[in-house]
Amino acid sequence: MAAVDAMLEELRGLVPLTPEGAAARFAVREWAPGGRLRDGVETSWRRDGVQGWIQAFGGREVDVSFAVWIRDVDESGYFDDVEAVYAEGERVLAGFLSEIEESPLARHLAEAGRTAAAAADADADADADEDGDGHGDEFIAVRRWLLAGRVLTVGVLQHDTDLPVMVVAALREPAPVSVTRGS
Repeated sequence: MAAVDAMLEELRGLVPLTPEGAAARFAVREWAPGGRLRDGVETSWRRDGVQGWIQAFGGREVDVSFAVWIRDVDESGYFDDVEAVYAEGERVLAGFLSEIEESPLARHLAEAGRTAAAAADADADADADEDGDGHGDEFIAVRRWLLAGRVLTVGVLQHDTDLPVMVVAALREPAPVSVTRGS
């Protein structure tokens, strides 16, 4: 997880956060490209068992995310004990949060809020888009900080009941707000 801390520190200094700039930082930090190009930019990276992705939404909002732990379904196509998987994810998350809080990156973080969503609330409208990004991601547990005007979200995530449970870190550069002047 130290590779993620180092990348977040690299990305903190990248103004503005762009797919090209993020890809260059991954390359400098010796992450291995995954062969997924978008608009001529490598968007998938791997290092030390961690997967990293670069996404651009509408060409203006940029998201760099990392999966530091993934627990996939078993051979039958289901989780044997989904609650145990959630608990394991929360233990991994706690360790990762401790690493972040003890790293040099911590001095640049401002608390943006904590939430915990129970799995039983997954179908509630308010929880369907817990992170507010319109992607419908369901965080089981999440913590957010502000980092150089960006939002850093770290949490246990399950996109859908049929997909893996992951511990992720995502740094989002929000799209600039356009101001329209009246006549």
